[in-house]
Amino acid sequence: MTTTSTNDPTSADPAQADPAQADPTLTHAAGRPRAMLGLVVLFSATSFIGSGLLFLVQPMVAKMLLPLLGGSAAVWNTAMVFFQAMLLAGYAYAHLSITRLGVRRQWPVQLVLLALPLALLPIAVPNGWVPPPDVAPSVWTLLTLAAMVGVPFFVLATCSPTLQRWFAETEHPRAHDPYFLYAAGNAGSLLALLAYPFVIEPRLTLGEQSRLWSILYVSFIVCCIGCAVVIARSPNLRAARSRARAAHGPAPDHKTEAPTSGELTSAEPAPPITWAQRRRWTVLALVPSALMLATTLHISTEIAAIPLLWVIPLSLYLTTFIIAFGRRGTATTRFASRALRLLIIPVALTLVAEIASGLVAVALPLLAFSFAALLAHGRLAEERPDARRLTEFYLWLSIGGVLGGIFGGLLAPVMFDNVAEYPLFLVLATALILPEPARDPRLGRLRSTAAWCIFAMLVLGSVLVRTDDPVTGLRLSLAVLGIACVGLYIVARSPAAFATGMGLVMLSAVLVPSNPTLIAERTFFGVHRLYRDDQGRHVLVNGSTVHGMEQLEGDDRGVPLTYYHPTGPVGQYFAALDQAPPRRMAVIGLGSGAIAAYGRPGDELTFYEIDDAVVGIATDPSAFSFIDEGQATTNFELGDGRLEIAKAAPGRYDLIVVDAFSSDAIPFHLLTTEAMELYLDRLAPGGQIMLHISNRYFDLEPVIGAMVDELGIVAATQENGATATEAEQGKFTSHWVVLARTDDELAPALAGGSWRPLRPRGDAPLFTDDRSDTLSLFDWGQVGR
Repeated sequence: MTTTSTNDPTSADPAQADPAQADPTLTHAAGRPRAMLGLVVLFSATSFIGSGLLFLVQPMVAKMLLPLLGGSAAVWNTAMVFFQAMLLAGYAYAHLSITRLGVRRQWPVQLVLLALPLALLPIAVPNGWVPPPDVAPSVWTLLTLAAMVGVPFFVLATCSPTLQRWFAETEHPRAHDPYFLYAAGNAGSLLALLAYPFVIEPRLTLGEQSRLWSILYVSFIVCCIGCAVVIARSPNLRAARSRARAAHGPAPDHKTEAPTSGELTSAEPAPPITWAQRRRWTVLALVPSALMLATTLHISTEIAAIPLLWVIPLSLYLTTFIIAFGRRGTATTRFASRALRLLIIPVALTLVAEIASGLVAVALPLLAFSFAALLAHGRLAEERPDARRLTEFYLWLSIGGVLGGIFGGLLAPVMFDNVAEYPLFLVLATALILPEPARDPRLGRLRSTAAWCIFAMLVLGSVLVRTDDPVTGLRLSLAVLGIACVGLYIVARSPAAFATGMGLVMLSAVLVPSNPTLIAERTFFGVHRLYRDDQGRHVLVNGSTVHGMEQLEGDDRGVPLTYYHPTGPVGQYFAALDQAPPRRMAVIGLGSGAIAAYGRPGDELTFYEIDDAVVGIATDPSAFSFIDEGQATTNFELGDGRLEIAKAAPGRYDLIVVDAFSSDAIPFHLLTTEAMELYLDRLAPGGQIMLHISNRYFDLEPVIGAMVDELGIVAATQENGATATEAEQGKFTSHWVVLARTDDELAPALAGGSWRPLRPRGDAPLFTDDRSDTLSLFDWGQVGR
């Protein structure tokens, strides 16, 4: 869309064409290059700092909430819905305040608004706020975020469109197209996001982070005051004020000057915005927003709910904005369209193959999301309106972002029993692909016929090819679908036809899993699926991680498998203490309830589980028999394990087992020094603590060693593998740690096992509630496995 220049020399009004004639005090911009450069630097720096603060606060407050919500990866997605809603509110305020007041009356109001958050700093979780059991976690998260950061975030959200609209009133040659400030702001957002996991989180406690944010906010206010001074002295605004007075005469003090759509010096009205444009902008903003949340949920659930993995998709999201709004041109959009068209095929095939971990499963979704976002944002940049309409433009972008966030963060967990929104929004992104022009128009009908034939082939390949043999059926399905996808790529020129074909492929991955599903349930804390494998065993998975397995038929019924196998560390531990008096045991994390198989008559076993759906599966006799047929007295406490066990009496338990994982993600708040002090306080004399630290991506043993050294306790560790025969029987390699107050208390639990003393390492980080350097523990090499 062509924008209207504010300095158009062909304007019908000579005074409008030459602002210097309208106002003799105005010096032409070209005569003051240093002043013009300073103007750009001031506004760019202000946008940079404001947007940086906006995105620096997001991982900070989400990390503050994680310990209260079980370390769930869904905390970030729910927080993103809140942030997008506040962004919409900020953009709506900016649009209304400028259109109703005009820039010359809006800037003083804006400065007053900027001062309001000062009374609420520093940012922190309100004292005594914990999630009540009768309130949905997502609702509590939204309410808590509103109390913590609602006002500061709203105020910052108003600044980006406001600063751009202010700049449009200056005499700078680029005043007619201030969208470059949007790129500057996104650059600040990107730097803040990357700085958090790499610089801020490892070095500063949460309290120090909050104080740093407060200091930076004050500096932002100072920069905004500088911008307001420029606006107050703007010759354009003085000229507009003079014209208004000349046209209407002095206005009485009790009357409000009639607002205009803007004080830009061009006499031509800004081109109107149609509803078709508004709908298109909304969709182009909605798709990448929802796809970002779905991609984030995948990688943070499979690895860990930590800021590092939250910010990767969001950083890519912002980068695409920077690229798209940095300059005009269709080359970038066309490149993104073709790249997405090519990438969507391997992404679809990985979904069919149910590859949920490893480098391919992480890199491909991120690449596909990047090009989908670049495509959508590139099309938005090409359609950006006249500067006098920019606040409304950003308002509709924000509406699209909020709608995508609501669907991906709040509705999808209720509507689907798996992460179906990921393939759904990949298909919608594919529909945004630019059409490929046919080399010969006469072949159009032939191409369409061929495309529909391929669609039929896709249906057969994705639904009917699967057989009773999961391995053979999967290979055959992938072969057929691969050939069909390549054919579709060649012949389908219509985005709708291509998106439909790829949608059928991904739909098969969602509706036709390789193993028959017995139970599927999705909650705030993840997707739980129970299926029967090719050996007739019931397997409970969360994401791609097995949380329980049992052979319900035959002599092996009731035998714990996977990480709890009788020959593994857990089996060795309970065998060593088999003759001990009855025990009171606490287990944080239920899974399939396999540890209940080691309970004896007289034992009392309390499971602390945050997800009611898991309790329902574990206690269902048709799913697992561990709880139903266990010999110990079993109790359940619903809620976050750390918060709930704190309610128990000191010295209550002889054994505390910490085994809480969502997929392969670690709730790090259960492994801090403060958490360990709590467990020790609830531990009876002579008791032990068992920690399950098996993980594909993090080596947690050094963290436990640092904690042992800090608290002056003792520990032993064992990483136990599985022979080929044991693996066939369902045993997994597992890594466990046993802790006690003294060597004498620890020794009986280690008798006859393959345990070794856990020695602290000098370079190991010490995790506390305020500081946890998770990045130093991450094993990047495991991502590719």
